[in-house]
Amino acid sequence: MQFGISAVLVLGMTGLASADTQVNVVGLFAGKALVTINGSAPQTLSVGQTKNGVKLVAADSQQATLLIEGKTKVLGMGQGVSAGGGAESTQNQPVNLYADSAGHFFGNATVNGANLRYVVDTGATSVALNSADAKRANINYLNGEKGIASTAGGRIVVYRVTLNTLKIGSIVLNNVEAVVNEGGYPEVVLLGMSALNRMDMKRDNTTMTLTKKY
Repeated sequence: MQFGISAVLVLGMTGLASADTQVNVVGLFAGKALVTINGSAPQTLSVGQTKNGVKLVAADSQQATLLIEGKTKVLGMGQGVSAGGGAESTQNQPVNLYADSAGHFFGNATVNGANLRYVVDTGATSVALNSADAKRANINYLNGEKGIASTAGGRIVVYRVTLNTLKIGSIVLNNVEAVVNEGGYPEVVLLGMSALNRMDMKRDNTTMTLTKKY
């Protein structure tokens, strides 16, 4: 997917630095979750089921509640956590994303408290979201610099803004360039190069690992 425009995004994920069990959520369904445990192949957990010390307490299409090493964790799609006896650290741990059947890396984003769907887009100059999602996230984009951008669907009005804080999992970025597009395009938030340039991206088959550079 390639788009030439952008906006802002806050993705929430919790991580623990010195830990025993690493769990990532790669699929969510009613009563079930698809997870990887300590780098294993994805496996399905049903509510009440325990595998490798990880119990699924509840799940729907938005989030999963897991009991890991005696600690309750709530994770969205594409989010992960490490739990164990070590000291906790919730910032700037590497983030793993998992490709869908078409090879795209999707996840659920939290933008200023609003849950939004996002996709990694290396063809986008910056992060992008539509005006409806911006309003849900309480972004006052009309105060931004107004411009016109060309898309596959034609020319659209855009507003360039700077976001104070962008969170991708446990990675925290400040002062991220972004664009809000007037109308319904894009349908999901685009995580573009204004954010990706500040992280190392490594892909291993269907797994992409993001690590903060600065």
